[in-house]
Amino acid sequence: MRDYIFNSQKQAKQRARRRRLRLTGLLIVVAVLAYGVRHFTQTEEPAVADLNDSSDQSTDDTLILPAQNRDKAKVPVQAVEPGQAQVPDNPQEKQAAPGSEDTVATAPADPVDVTESSDPLNWIKHTIKQGESLSAIFKQYDLTPGLLHKIVSSSEAASSLAKIRPGQTVHFGVREDQELEKLVLERDRISSLHIGLSDANIVSEEQNRALEKQVKTTTNTIKSSLFVDGQAAGLSDKLIMQLAKVFGWDIDFALEVMPGDSFSLVYEERYLDGEKFSDGPILAAEFVNQGKTFRAVQYTNKQGITSYYDDTGHIKERAFLRTPVKFARISSKFTRKRWHPVLKRWRSHKGVDYAAPPGTPVKAAGTGRVVFRGKKGGYGNVIFLRHGGRYTTVYGHMSKFARSVKKGSKVKQGQIIGYVGSTGLATGPHLHYEFRVNGVHRNPLTVKLPKSIALPKSQMADFKSQTAPLLAQLEKGKSASMVALAE
Repeated sequence: MRDYIFNSQKQAKQRARRRRLRLTGLLIVVAVLAYGVRHFTQTEEPAVADLNDSSDQSTDDTLILPAQNRDKAKVPVQAVEPGQAQVPDNPQEKQAAPGSEDTVATAPADPVDVTESSDPLNWIKHTIKQGESLSAIFKQYDLTPGLLHKIVSSSEAASSLAKIRPGQTVHFGVREDQELEKLVLERDRISSLHIGLSDANIVSEEQNRALEKQVKTTTNTIKSSLFVDGQAAGLSDKLIMQLAKVFGWDIDFALEVMPGDSFSLVYEERYLDGEKFSDGPILAAEFVNQGKTFRAVQYTNKQGITSYYDDTGHIKERAFLRTPVKFARISSKFTRKRWHPVLKRWRSHKGVDYAAPPGTPVKAAGTGRVVFRGKKGGYGNVIFLRHGGRYTTVYGHMSKFARSVKKGSKVKQGQIIGYVGSTGLATGPHLHYEFRVNGVHRNPLTVKLPKSIALPKSQMADFKSQTAPLLAQLEKGKSASMVALAE
């Protein structure tokens, strides 16, 4: 590294002298042309730079790599300032209550840049290419494998250097004595790892750039579908899916959403350098479905856990999802008498058939334990999940099971347990889904699901303090929308 820097600085000085000669020639030509223009136009002679001025202001700030690397890159020396990282898009962040529409929330201050030093550093920038390893990069700049091992093994944060990706940038901060003092890995526009080296120890620090947060409101009426009308209201697909998830325990968005339904949202957008960077979380929302109003508001408890609650303090998340699969249509409903398409006779149908493309993921409707996994008669490939002592759910006709799901294993709500197929007595790909209470089959579409858990009374004051401004913002947005429609 020491020899590399010395040779590079020598080459840089030679390049600077060549550039000064070229500049001198250019200024002579300019002076001649200026004299001709003055002579023929009688205009004032332009000022000509002192060609003998030894303090050339156009100093070369580019470090040229050794001969074997010249075709690979030109590496800025001091002009390169490794960027700082920025706050990740995390819906678990506690949101300050907005005061009005389009409120700009105060973002965290920029963290201290660990590349700052009383000693000036030469910064060498390297953009990681496809198939390039960190060991190969170290070798290219005459840095030893021992140094790399020392850095990577110094801390858990530093060990992430082993997971570099193409397009990321590595900065090497080198002292005047040609020793490596700092290393910065820019993972993306928002996050970076800063590593400081000394004789005593190695210090690693994750840094995040501050994001500007803006609170937005929107309201719209369903005319065709949630996606179409959500996009018309300015919502991204991510926010629309988030809205469906928030109310997924109350509304079956595949079947129950009708024209005339409406929604209102208070949500967050995040900006970087004046441009929108990402969507933040939904802060408060209302959905009117077939005349029934559902509300949700984000609340972070004193343990730092963020969830959605209704305006009375009951958590929106319930013990069971209403539907365990994304489907195209319901091909057969729960009924006591149905003509079986394979057996060609009348019999009861004690579940709901969700028609979906082969391979569509099937999710556990609730947290439970696998009591059966395998082939079973007309069910084909089927899984039985037991949820506590009262409830059992059944998932039939699957093409295959998730590898992690075995008999006796515990699964979480929303976890993928298998994939849609047509095994057993089936005429096409679909999921046969059953819901049993104390061993008795119930209609999955209408069965009354267990009530959600309410916040303890000791937390209600804090809940109201956090959520009241968000609900007020929600009402303000609805009122503004009604006024706009009336005009």
